[in-house]
Amino acid sequence: MLIRNAWYVAAWADEVADRPLARRICNEPVVLFRDREGHAHALIDMCCHRGAPLSLGAVTERGLQCGYHGLTFDGAGACVAIPGQSHIPERARVRAFPLVERDAMLWIWPGDPARADPSLIVPYPYHNDTARWPHRHTMYPIKGAAMLMVDNLMDLTHLGYVHVGSIGGNPMTHVEARMETERTPTGLRFTRWMPNSLPPPTYVKAAGFTGRIDRCQRFEFIAPGAILQWSSADEAGAYANGQVDDSRLKFRLFHFLTPETDTSCFYFWSTANGYRLDDPSATTQLFAEIGAAFEEDRTVVEAQQARMSELGEDALVDITTDAARIHMRRTIERLAQTEPTPLAAE
Repeated sequence: MLIRNAWYVAAWADEVADRPLARRICNEPVVLFRDREGHAHALIDMCCHRGAPLSLGAVTERGLQCGYHGLTFDGAGACVAIPGQSHIPERARVRAFPLVERDAMLWIWPGDPARADPSLIVPYPYHNDTARWPHRHTMYPIKGAAMLMVDNLMDLTHLGYVHVGSIGGNPMTHVEARMETERTPTGLRFTRWMPNSLPPPTYVKAAGFTGRIDRCQRFEFIAPGAILQWSSADEAGAYANGQVDDSRLKFRLFHFLTPETDTSCFYFWSTANGYRLDDPSATTQLFAEIGAAFEEDRTVVEAQQARMSELGEDALVDITTDAARIHMRRTIERLAQTEPTPLAAE
């Protein structure tokens, strides 16, 4: 079941400029656009006249104009102009979704508008701090369920197998990492310590490590789709006192999984360079290296979704490293219990 009463990333803010953008969110066809003042809006992507997608239209001075017969809608979904007709019927309107622009992202609430509290949006001020955290961002469409990608990102034991040539390194380094886990009301956070380990290729390129290193990873899952990550590394022995803030290598990753349908999603992610701040090539290199690793994740998760859609999930077996995944799934199940039933929603 998809959670609709929640904030999801609908788009990066710079994806929506002078043209409407079509996107499906939680099985709903949505069109995003900016009015002439630059304010972003989200409407159902269907004109109330003859059902044409509004995303095929154009932005005008008065709002979003349907590309079929020219009806124009404002950001609240009200029809404000009908060519050749001065009277506008009261029913001439389309559904509008709550939308908030914050931290370089457009956040949409696909559920009950009365419950759309902007204070519940996951804060990520690092996107605004370009001096201390220069970043790059993008979106990958994934032919796999959002929660499969959440599972992938929050179970780091796969790094040494899927990403052995990039960010992973030795598989047992991840399997035997020392874990500090804390359950939260909205999900889970954990820290992974990997002392005296071999540096993976990406870390060598970024910081020039020549010997063994101490690695630290901090993750937080905030239901239903946010994962905030801090990764760092330094010379072996540097983390003996548990301090990582002054690490030779440190970066932040933002992940958000927005359901498109029950079996597909949009993966919004960014990399923020915290180690060579005055070197734009470092930010670009980190983004490219992480992006290549995430392409590997996409390949695995899409293949996983295809096989599970074909054969089902009844035969799947949980192992010890699934503890975090199971807790996250239970958090989603609790959220699902607060969703209206289909009959109630109707």
